[in-house]
Amino acid sequence: MRIVIAPDSFKGSLSATEAATALARGWRTVRPNDVVLTVPIADGGEGTLDVFSAAVPEAVRNTLDVTGPDGRRVTAGWLALPGGTAVVELAQASGLPLMADLDPLNAHTVGLGETIAAALDAGSRRILVALGGSASTDGGTGLLTALGARFLDAAGRPLPSGGGSLRSLTAVDLAGLRAVPPDSVRCLVDVDAPLLGPAGAAAVFGPQKGAGAAEITVLDAGLARLVEIMERAGAPTGLATLPGAGAAGGTAYGLAAALGAALVPGAATIADQAGLPAALAGADLLITGEGRFDHTSLAGKVVGAVSALAAGARLPLVVVAGQIAARPPAGGDALALADLAGGKAAAMAHPVHWLEQAGVLLARRNSDGVTRAVIRQP
Repeated sequence: MRIVIAPDSFKGSLSATEAATALARGWRTVRPNDVVLTVPIADGGEGTLDVFSAAVPEAVRNTLDVTGPDGRRVTAGWLALPGGTAVVELAQASGLPLMADLDPLNAHTVGLGETIAAALDAGSRRILVALGGSASTDGGTGLLTALGARFLDAAGRPLPSGGGSLRSLTAVDLAGLRAVPPDSVRCLVDVDAPLLGPAGAAAVFGPQKGAGAAEITVLDAGLARLVEIMERAGAPTGLATLPGAGAAGGTAYGLAAALGAALVPGAATIADQAGLPAALAGADLLITGEGRFDHTSLAGKVVGAVSALAAGARLPLVVVAGQIAARPPAGGDALALADLAGGKAAAMAHPVHWLEQAGVLLARRNSDGVTRAVIRQP
């Protein structure tokens, strides 16, 4: 058999590469003669640089110290690809795990802007910004400030960093903003949410960043004010309603409005870069996975993109996740590590072991060469 294993990272536990390797190792203990291909994937969030680095051997990784989302210094990185393209990962510079304490109104994206500036200083002609896992809901104003923009209150003073101050935005000064690189900016988005409203950045993703109902109201109003002022300054109308504009706390919107960035599906773009479509030729089974599979997993995330490829290739699909909280895609099966381990805590304590066991179980279920998976429905 030819088996393709293409997971996302298991956030807080393992990288996508580590997860794929563990599943493959378990499978091979049962069926050592099968062809097992590992193709780690990311959606624009944590691990995106690692996936690009593995897919492009000539890539050069650069590191620098930047301002983290709560003001403390952190070490971030960017990847130089052949041809002058730079890949920048928000999660490394402005990600949620970098926060000492959740601070939904004051967390910001300044560090991401400092990372982009470093890539521009190095002569990069195109910037791919991987948006996912952000700590803030500042509409990208932090990063744009780091690139030379000024967001001002009624007295002409720069606003404090963070989405909580955006309701006081009165004017934006883009005169000092860095020039758009010659070959453009592209945002790899991991969600298809718009910027505003009940399906937008603050309402849907604010709670995981520590925002309660009152903070969500403040943040959504601030983002709406940002749209008003940016459009007054010449930004195209309608950007806030684009699928993905709400990615990374509205950072996708800020980049589109100020730098003309294009919003592209991160998981599908990265899967293509990693060679997943080609790897599926002649495959018998496709295995994907992530830390928690829920209703958001099919909306711009890795599992959704991989599921679409499986459906297009008419391949059986298995989703392996730490927890399963939604039904798998039509025609797919799911296996929860928490079920194998006897609980979430046990699965998270030894994720490599339980991913190996998942690989073993799936291989045994396919020991006659016919794909069958263990279904774990919520």
